[in-house]
Amino acid sequence: MESKPQMREGVTGSGKTASRRTLTRDAAVASICGFVVVFMVGASYAAVPFYNWFCRATGFNGTTQVATSAPSDAPLQRKIAVRFDANVGPGLPWKFEPEQNEIEVRIGEVVTVFYTVTNQAARPTTGVAAYNVAPLTVGAYFQKINCFCFTEQTMGPGEKREMPVVFYVDPQLAKDSENDTLKTITLSYTFYPVRDPAPKPVAAGEGDRRKGSL
Repeated sequence: MESKPQMREGVTGSGKTASRRTLTRDAAVASICGFVVVFMVGASYAAVPFYNWFCRATGFNGTTQVATSAPSDAPLQRKIAVRFDANVGPGLPWKFEPEQNEIEVRIGEVVTVFYTVTNQAARPTTGVAAYNVAPLTVGAYFQKINCFCFTEQTMGPGEKREMPVVFYVDPQLAKDSENDTLKTITLSYTFYPVRDPAPKPVAAGEGDRRKGSL
């Protein structure tokens, strides 16, 4: 008679212990899942700048390099043709074209070429250009000193503008046996519309005049 209540208490106690263990385990699993989600979201944001850095550092996917000055050595005798391609994304009413479709340059020679952009709309429009080179493996050797890419360009109604590109083909290209038969490089730009242009800062002088008129 007395043993029955003891058995019930033992069953009840073990049930509470199992329940606490289940809750603790569920909380641990939830915490781990939350950490994984936060990590994946953070990684997705970090992947974009990391990918851009990787492309610029290696020339992967035809990404050209950024040079701060001309090569110190004289240009090589070997010449190569550089073709220029221009494209406009949907929704941007611009006419965009190179002034020259193709030129021949010496490897290591600094060259300046121009693209022409015309806003064909009756209102101001803004675009930004992306670029790459082909063949894709040549990106590591295509050095740009000056370029209009990745900078928002706002054009007034009917405005026409010349945009320069200053570049050279790195002499290291000639040392790469895989490019011994390379005859032509294509530099391609595409302008895309910018829906919400970044606001331009007000000049200090203009700000002072506004304050004085209030």
